[in-house]
Amino acid sequence: MKIICIANQKGGVGKTTTAINLSASLAVAEKRTLLIDCDSQGNASSGLGVEKAVIREKSLYRALTGQMAFAEAVVGSPLPNLDVVPSDQDLIGVELEFINIADREKQLRMQLSGFPGISKYDYVIIDCPPSLGLLTINSLVAADSLLVPLQCEYFAMEGLGMLLNTVRIVKARLNPPLNLAGILLTMFDSRNRLSHLVAEDVRKHFGSRVFHTVVQRNVRLSESPSHGLPVLLYDVKSRGAICYLELAREIMSNGRI
Repeated sequence: MKIICIANQKGGVGKTTTAINLSASLAVAEKRTLLIDCDSQGNASSGLGVEKAVIREKSLYRALTGQMAFAEAVVGSPLPNLDVVPSDQDLIGVELEFINIADREKQLRMQLSGFPGISKYDYVIIDCPPSLGLLTINSLVAADSLLVPLQCEYFAMEGLGMLLNTVRIVKARLNPPLNLAGILLTMFDSRNRLSHLVAEDVRKHFGSRVFHTVVQRNVRLSESPSHGLPVLLYDVKSRGAICYLELAREIMSNGRI
């Protein structure tokens, strides 16, 4: 089993889009996958069609605060090999509730290690909030590797150094096996010279740590969450669907993840 945390404290970089569609692509490749929505905005949950009424009963917040067992917070999705631990705005309260407890940075890892059904999954994908707060730290501590979506736009690398420094601290103090799975270039527009320049610059700085797969701008990719579907179920022939299938293939064949 591999636990992959998807994080970038910068918003609007394709983080949740990647979490949803990478999870779905792994699932259609017959890999049992669990997506944990660790963002209080709950977009990964709604993007997979989890109803608000369900989230009120079963959620990551309830599991982390001891109101239910982690196993009880797991719900199904439109894909048979993909399960979800959903979230909503209640998750904001976790940061306050964890202030005075011991090992607050390890609560998600403890939940996963105590979850008897975890061994049935090939991949666990964690969608982080757009911040470097306690929920993101919990995700980094629970993960084997980190995937960083980076948009091919101006200021793309702004804040990346801060994230990687946080990773170094977490690795040194809390989770030594944590590694950088890779940087994923997103929102690439082949007609835009800036996209090519950003991609070139990132590859120059990070070399083999940048995925070969590049996620291109795609209308279907933007539309699919409003229908509560991953792009694979919304339009399997779209460029967005093809990109994430390619990413899943690259991850499955990557020995360091």
